Amino acid sequence: MRAPETASEKSKKNRAVLRRILDSIRPYRLLVLLSLLLAVVTVVLTLYIPILTGNAVDYIVGKGDVDFPVLLGIIRNIILAIAATAVAQWIMNHINNKITYHVVQDMRSRAFHHLEQLPLSYIDAHPSGDLISRVITDVEQFSDGLLMGFTQLFSGVITIIGTILFMLSINPWITLVVAVLSPLSFLIAGFISKKTFLMFQKQSETRGELTGLTDEMLGNLKVVQAFGHQEQACRDFEEINGRLAKYSLKATFFSSLTNPTTRLMYAAIYAGVAIAGCFTVVGGTLTIGQLTSFLSYTNQYTKPFNEITGVITELQNSLASAARVFQLLDEEIIPPDPAGTPELQQVRGDVELEHVSFSYLPETRLIDDLNLSVRSGQRIAIVGPTGCGKTTLINLLMRFYDIQNGSISVDGRNIQSVTRESLRANYGMVLQETWLKSGTIRENIAYGCPDASDEDIIRAARDAHAHSFIMRMPDGYDTVIGEDGGTLSQGQKQLLCIARVMLRLPPMLILDEATSSIDTMTEIRIQNAFAQMMKGRTSFIVAHRLSTIREADLILVMKDGHIIEQGTHEALLEKGGFYAELYNSQFAPV
Repeated sequence: MRAPETASEKSKKNRAVLRRILDSIRPYRLLVLLSLLLAVVTVVLTLYIPILTGNAVDYIVGKGDVDFPVLLGIIRNIILAIAATAVAQWIMNHINNKITYHVVQDMRSRAFHHLEQLPLSYIDAHPSGDLISRVITDVEQFSDGLLMGFTQLFSGVITIIGTILFMLSINPWITLVVAVLSPLSFLIAGFISKKTFLMFQKQSETRGELTGLTDEMLGNLKVVQAFGHQEQACRDFEEINGRLAKYSLKATFFSSLTNPTTRLMYAAIYAGVAIAGCFTVVGGTLTIGQLTSFLSYTNQYTKPFNEITGVITELQNSLASAARVFQLLDEEIIPPDPAGTPELQQVRGDVELEHVSFSYLPETRLIDDLNLSVRSGQRIAIVGPTGCGKTTLINLLMRFYDIQNGSISVDGRNIQSVTRESLRANYGMVLQETWLKSGTIRENIAYGCPDASDEDIIRAARDAHAHSFIMRMPDGYDTVIGEDGGTLSQGQKQLLCIARVMLRLPPMLILDEATSSIDTMTEIRIQNAFAQMMKGRTSFIVAHRLSTIREADLILVMKDGHIIEQGTHEALLEKGGFYAELYNSQFAPV
């Protein structure tokens, strides 16, 4: 079991995350500098107003001794300072928004592009809901903290420095009271922020877990309801939701302690300054107007601390969310093809597997020393019990996974010596699990050939026996379907997937239970269309229904990652081996 992180390790990790956030901001450093400059202008003008106010007070202290011409000049300067401050602050906020949302846009784009390049092994091992949470929710949480950092942290720090300087210019001894009491606030805020970060980190992780469960349950709601799993799903949801509520409550509790405790300290500072200032005024070393300015500065000095402590709390949440996004970005992507890697072109379709070994887990060998030779244009059927390696073999042919030992070649060229994109472009795949994107039916059929003409799209749909049901749709080929086919039946979705491959017609085909969701009559028509499509093309057909593979040139019977039998349908039946048992189990009289 992994030991919990020490405080030093957590601090080191936080610093690393902060450095990466600063790296993300670096492309916008000119805007950051401009924002800092405007923050300085805003603070200086804001702090200049108490000086003017103090001077005005000194001009109206004496009874009947009000210098109206000077007073009106001071009021005019105050109005000009307020107007200039408002303009500078508006421009600064606009710049801060621009920096924040551009950084977030860059990070979200990087995360999505990184997801597209991750190996299937990573995608298979992580819930899709958690990955979605990292790209959407965690980036959003990060943006909130970043925006607060720009809008309040910069101005707050500059305000604190500025007020100290202005107070020193008025009276260094009273300023010493402020300087002595301030560190207590930092100690309190530091203790609370450590607790807050831990809770926000757990909150982000649990939120991702909850998103994953919700996505899983909603995506398979029919199965959940069909098997009466609603109560268990609700219990699982309540358990995770309860943990999320607990961590959120603790995070909010610790973060809520910051403001009142620091306000208490700042009230004590203000009282100390007021008392010391009164004695100084009585002693004649400070005017009433200067004391008014000093008290105003004390208030302005403490206000940024309240804001900064709130920002620190939000930044803890932001750091925890950013860490999850960076963790995703740090995952190893599929190694890019080396520069100059040739493409696989003018493919005939000869496929060779020599001593191929592969396993998803090191301790569990799935495919071991597999040898296979396929000639161009042959139809190869792959059969066997569940878990024998049929679909895994398809994944290896397409290089969705790389083999651990041996070699796979197409037309005598090792598939690891050509680009993945060109290899996959020479395969057409129809899977049992259909996938359609949100868009028109036309766009879904032309997914692999976006420049295909309407005539070619209609021809492919006719060949796939999808044209008739498409024309019954409200807008025909321009009918918009929702995510994963919307309200289309499973059979209709599969027909569209078949039409998508028929439009492309690559030299090699993979049909993995391609007709499993189609009625018998349509299946017969599709098999005829497949027969036409497979002429002259190397085809790999994975099937459980053995009636669909009788015409295959070669049937491979797999068991425990090995090819235990191979031959034609008739030859394997005559042999009376494992294939004959499978066949007879499907067609033996009841």
